[in-house]
Amino acid sequence: MKSVLPVVAISILLAFIGCSTVNQTDKLNYSNVVFIDSTDTQTDIVRKAATVRPSDKQLTWQKYELTAFFHFGVNTFTGREWGTGDEDPAIFNPTDLDVEQWVKTMKDAGFKLAILTAKHHDGFCLWPSEQTEHSIKNSPYQDGEGDLVREFTDACKKYGMKAGIYLSPWDMNHPTYGDSPAYNEVFRQQLTELLSNYGPIDEVWFDGANGEGPNGKVQEYDFPSYYKLINELQPNAVIAIMGPDVRWVGTETGYGRLTEWSVVPTDGTTIDKVAAESQNQVSFAPKKDLRGEDLGSREVIKDASGLVWYPAETDVSIRQGWFFHEDQEPKSLEKLLDIYVSSVGRNGVLLLNVPPDKRGRIHESDSLVLAEFGKVINEVFSNNLINGAEVSGDGKGLHTLLDDDFDSYWTTESESDTTATLEFTAESPVQFNTVQLQEYITLGQRVESFVVEYWSENEWKVAGEGTTIGYKRILHFDPIISSKIRLRITSSRLNPRLSSFGLFSMPEFKSAL
Repeated sequence: MKSVLPVVAISILLAFIGCSTVNQTDKLNYSNVVFIDSTDTQTDIVRKAATVRPSDKQLTWQKYELTAFFHFGVNTFTGREWGTGDEDPAIFNPTDLDVEQWVKTMKDAGFKLAILTAKHHDGFCLWPSEQTEHSIKNSPYQDGEGDLVREFTDACKKYGMKAGIYLSPWDMNHPTYGDSPAYNEVFRQQLTELLSNYGPIDEVWFDGANGEGPNGKVQEYDFPSYYKLINELQPNAVIAIMGPDVRWVGTETGYGRLTEWSVVPTDGTTIDKVAAESQNQVSFAPKKDLRGEDLGSREVIKDASGLVWYPAETDVSIRQGWFFHEDQEPKSLEKLLDIYVSSVGRNGVLLLNVPPDKRGRIHESDSLVLAEFGKVINEVFSNNLINGAEVSGDGKGLHTLLDDDFDSYWTTESESDTTATLEFTAESPVQFNTVQLQEYITLGQRVESFVVEYWSENEWKVAGEGTTIGYKRILHFDPIISSKIRLRITSSRLNPRLSSFGLFSMPEFKSAL
């Protein structure tokens, strides 16, 4: 099993958040981190929370929506989930490896970025690292001349897929692990190899697994130095999970929270510290364990010393394990649809692991369900059933809600208007079972609650309701037929901004939550 983040690891110091400002006509200052003064009232704090926005690379990452994980290595051949570091490299010998097949399978299913486990906890490297002998260079694959990272990044370039790298800080093989200064330098050298020789890397993925080295000491990871190196070599890459740009949603089920704030509290920062650093490199630590159900409500943020944009990645494997096992079957189409609605549809990015088998290929059963999944998602969400409807109600930019342009948005007349009602009238009744909403998160996340209603039997009835929207919120329910739909924003941090609203018809599935 892929490592689960321990609570102590989650609270480790994170670093190097770049602050940027967007000049707006409302004269608010927008940044991906803000600091709370001791004299700020609760109203001041809510106002500041409304101005926290993603960095450019965080916004780019959020728009991927679907990302893939490829767990592949010596564990594929031993049948383990976690290796021990004493594996013989000779066991790594895929018989029909085709990395292009991996990438094309995910590309055809609608995925935008893929991450390769370049090194898992066993320390076996899928590239010929100069820092260890426990690598592909000492395996039979291509007579020791192979480089799977090269094959992976080349395949991503060929198919227009963004490439990401997973590099485990824990290394059960390397003799310097546990000698913290020495191993930190080894790890930085491995990062340098991966980030200097393979072209653009768009995500670097760390987990918090840790343990004792040969000397009996637990390794102390120098994460700030890792972040600095990544930002120097691949400045467009988001640093995920044990990193400052993207956080773990908290489970490995594929299901996000019903209330998912991308704006969360931080501790360990002061306005004086930020001023001293000229807001170029800001260090922060999460206020608490980020696996709770409420990470960003008004109650949670009222005692924070700062607020930061820190969005959730929702990870799950298509099979029971993270590495391939012959006795496991992939999840069904219905399960994948439920996961999509409960991850991407809850203001997250889905990270779906699809493990190659011993041949070095995505198994046919996995490929089949992925093709079906991609086809359904594309067909459903490319057909907004109320395109062309008449839009009326509060605010300005009403027509932008149906124009399929994320960068155009509706908002209320004044920043003090924190509620609103919008009505959509179609020429004829439509049947739908899904509602999708998007906030214009380029300028932050604000909506705290909303209700979607439909006109039936001379009265408004509730189709669905929710709290946060964020980049995308999807509600799925029993089929409804109506020609009049109403959206009521019932609470928002300053004026809400919505990029889109749509009605869709999805295949039926049973939700696990």
